[in-house]
Amino acid sequence: MKRNTLNSLLVFALLLLTMSCKTKKIIVAAPDKNTVVPAAVNKTAENLRLLKGKDFSYTTLSLKAKAELNIDGNENGVNMNIRIKKDEKIWVSITAFAGIEVARALITPDSLQVLSRLQATALKKPFSYVYQFANRQITFKMLQSVLTGNTIDELMNEPADLNLNATGFTLKGEKAALAYSLLFNTLLKPSSVNLNDVKAGKALKVEYANYQDADAILFPSVVRLNTMSGKKKISIVFDFSKVERNVQLDFPFTVPKRFEIIN
Repeated sequence: MKRNTLNSLLVFALLLLTMSCKTKKIIVAAPDKNTVVPAAVNKTAENLRLLKGKDFSYTTLSLKAKAELNIDGNENGVNMNIRIKKDEKIWVSITAFAGIEVARALITPDSLQVLSRLQATALKKPFSYVYQFANRQITFKMLQSVLTGNTIDELMNEPADLNLNATGFTLKGEKAALAYSLLFNTLLKPSSVNLNDVKAGKALKVEYANYQDADAILFPSVVRLNTMSGKKKISIVFDFSKVERNVQLDFPFTVPKRFEIIN
């Protein structure tokens, strides 16, 4: 029972693949399709640079959100605090029950750690542990990009098929066993990300909505995530309320002596 609960919390922490946020919600309307910058003929690299130019830079991020989580039909509402040090670590605190922390996670390019305060258990694994839930092409930087709403570097390359249609750009391609499809709206920001590994029976779909203007940068205030790994299905709806860039952050993670270590 402890192992199953901890694994569910682990999956929840890992699936913070998607998001963005902001302090005060000022929704930015997407322009008419006729105002979209036209694709340059036979200049895929130029168009990819156009989309990547909408990414934002940061050294640290502090995010707050309310989330509705559904794991195999079991629904829960939680609050989340997320802290990111770019290319180094992602720290997550999950609270419920009147602000009481129930779980904490720390993800780095090399390792994954999760605390379950409800079960007084802890888990530490190499980053490769995520391959139980995701394709082997997934990297820490890919998770970070989806989490922050930026483009995914590993997928923004010329072999991919990039087209402009009535709703914006569409990017499709394959990376080893991973098939991907990314849609960009008329703001030139992601509206959906689809990652599929048909052979392994794993899929992830992320939808971004209600882009907001925060510090002259666009963030989706609502993110819907649906994932499947074998028979396990998880959906999360994030409603982000706050984002702070380039502030000093701590990433506390200590396993109490009384906690049981699960391997």
